[in-house]
Order: sequence, then C-alpha cells, then structure tokens
Amino acid sequence: MTERIIIDPLICNGRPVVKGTRITVQTVLEFLAAGDSVADVLEEYPSLTKEDVNACLGWVSRLMSNHFHFAALS
Repeated sequence: MTERIIIDPLICNGRPVVKGTRITVQTVLEFLAAGDSVADVLEEYPSLTKEDVNACLGWVSRLMSNHFHFAALS
C-alpha cells in the first residue's frame, strides 16, 4: 500500500497522492463519500487502478487507527 501512496512536498503541496499522479487521496475519498462507485472513480481518472483506490482507503484506515487527543475547548 505505501508504495502506491506518496507524500512529496513538491507534489500537491505535500498532500498524499497516488504515486505517478497528481490525484490526491482526498479526491478519491471525496468521490466515494459522495456516493460514487469505484467504477465511477476509475472512469473519471483512467490513470488509476482499482488497487490505487483500495490503497487510498487502506492508507486512510491506517491513519485513522492512530490515537487522537483533543484539548478541551474553553
């Protein structure tokens, strides 16, 4: 998975992207969250593969497995 998703400060301001593209993980997830299917995403971005979309989901899943601590709001 990590070989498909990269972070490079010179590409898309350091946002995570699918390697070899300027397609951000966020873009892929926004399409899916809006109700588009994987097939819809692949049609919109023909340079992506199903494995790329799955890598985006896996990357975010791993990110969300971290523990987050929030300071109390005053």
